[in-house]
Formats: sequence, structure tokens, C-alpha cells
Amino acid sequence: MRLAAPRIPPLADAEMDADQKELVAPMAATGRVLNIFRTLARAPKAARAFLAWGNYVLSRRNDLPPRQRELVILRVGFLCKSGYEWTQHVEIGLRDGLTPPEIARIKSGASAPDWSQDDRLLLQAADELHHDKFISDATWAGLRGSFTEKQCMDLVFTVGQYTQVSMILNTFGVPLDPGQVLDPDLKGY
Repeated sequence: MRLAAPRIPPLADAEMDADQKELVAPMAATGRVLNIFRTLARAPKAARAFLAWGNYVLSRRNDLPPRQRELVILRVGFLCKSGYEWTQHVEIGLRDGLTPPEIARIKSGASAPDWSQDDRLLLQAADELHHDKFISDATWAGLRGSFTEKQCMDLVFTVGQYTQVSMILNTFGVPLDPGQVLDPDLKGY
């Protein structure tokens, strides 16, 4: 984690006003409000807009299959050195079909051995978007050979969303949730 203490601390339940409680109520009903949402609750109007778009990216309306979506999210989280993002999405990635060895290889990106051609293209696209804010013609052509136009759009939407999320998490200093452990490769960031 980049900061030793949050710049914008997550709200405790007792600190929330009625609007903030209403915002997190659906999460609280599941038994757990994550620190990212406790932090964003400090700006409830922004949080509602953020959640609407984020829910699209994580929903079945996003045409990237969940495993591929999580592959891309984890790559973005690692590239952005977002310990919180990485930690949350390792659990989600495992649920959505990524294996522990694949998750370890995500850190090395498309050049790591044993990726399928499709996975390699997704990782390459995430890297290009991160570094150049653009997918090269060669990578785009490869993607279009395997993915629909909508899936390619959703790939860009996903990388953009999780770049923003990583910026928020890193800059605000959102701490890991109770019971989580920071990946050693992200210590000091």
C-alpha cells in the first residue's frame, strides 16, 4: 500500500448520515460493507454514479466472460500497484475460473509462458491501454479475430473503470478490509 494511513478514512456505521446509510444499505444487507464503499460514501452522489457504471462492468451485461474480465482487472490492478484492487480481485478471479498459477503469472503480463492466445491478447491490450491509452492496430486485429466488437468495447471499458478505481484506492489510501493480506509484490507501493 502506498500510504501508511488513509487520506480519506472509511466511515464507521456510527459516522454515517441517512444518505450514506441508504447508499450502503444493499451492501450491509449482505453482511459486509467493504472499505472502498465506506470511503466513497463520503461523497454519496458521486458514489451512486460510480456504482452504476461499476455495476455494468461487473455484470453479465459486460460481454467479456467473467474469467477474462478478471484477468484484465487483475492486470490493471497490478500495473497500477493497487494493493486493495489486487487483493479484492484475486478472490473474485479464483471464483470466476482463474487458477493460482495464472494469477501469479498475471504479474508478468502477456510475456509470461503458458497463456492461451486470447489471454495473451487481453493482457497485451491492458498493457497498451495502461501505458499508451491506446490499443495498437496489431493487438486490435488479434482481438477482433477472437472477440466480438462488443467484447472489445467492454475490454476498453473494463480497463478504464479499473484504472480509475485504482487511482481512487491508491490516492485516498483505502485500507485492506479485515482479514485480508497484502501481496508481497505490492508492498511499498
